[in-house]
Amino acid sequence: MRALDKLKELSLLFKREGIEDHAKEATTLLIETLSIDKVALHTSPLDIDEKISVAIDSYAARRVRGEPLQYIIGHVDFFGLRIDVGKGVLIPRPETELMVEEAIRLITGRDGSLAVLDLCTGSGCIAIALAKEFPHAVVLGIDRSDKALSYARRNAQCNGIDNALFIKGDLFALIKADARFDCIISNPPYIRTEDIFGLQKEIAYEPIEALDGGEDGLFFYRRILAAAPRHLKKNGIVILEIGFDQADDIRRLASQHGLNNIVFMKDYAGVERIFIGEVL
Repeated sequence: MRALDKLKELSLLFKREGIEDHAKEATTLLIETLSIDKVALHTSPLDIDEKISVAIDSYAARRVRGEPLQYIIGHVDFFGLRIDVGKGVLIPRPETELMVEEAIRLITGRDGSLAVLDLCTGSGCIAIALAKEFPHAVVLGIDRSDKALSYARRNAQCNGIDNALFIKGDLFALIKADARFDCIISNPPYIRTEDIFGLQKEIAYEPIEALDGGEDGLFFYRRILAAAPRHLKKNGIVILEIGFDQADDIRRLASQHGLNNIVFMKDYAGVERIFIGEVL
């Protein structure tokens, strides 16, 4: 079978099964499986042998059942980096790239040694992106999941990052009392417990512990915002990704704990998605 014929077949299958970006996902699955680029897929008269065709069909079946494409191909592009992902680790989203962009803008040009703390680091995508942007900085990523940390360390190594350290811990539990950071950043679990099983089927494949933000979705924010001011340098910043309806609650919590210059940034859908607060 020609590769382009397989592409049409996959695209129609994904469309029929209600996959929103059916053409894009079909293309991605093919170019990853065949180890070619998009140009070659559309311009070369490439034939697919039966063994490869069977493998592609098995991947397509997994996608139709709801498994995220990123898990099937094993990685995602994030801020110009290849980030490996798989079962047990949260898949990085484009909204999180916006948070990284804003962090870079806010801490660029700071004098002296730069220290960044990434809580609930997961795949390590945030920590690794910041470590790459600031090669002389010290970036610390913390997570409770051994599985996530194994991905984070692998991703740092594969991307040639040697200034990011990943440790197992519960938020600030292992941080020394006198430790201070220029930036504390996090994409913590923020979905209300009762809402998790009503999410789209792709998200159900991701680890619950990376999604569950407690009864009201604010469990981790309360803890982070209560402790963060004690671990920030003067003019240090906290940057958090938040849920679509959590801005008012986050503003209240941040103000209670002495954070200033509070702003929210909107994501691509116009939702207030990124919180920023400062210690003066």
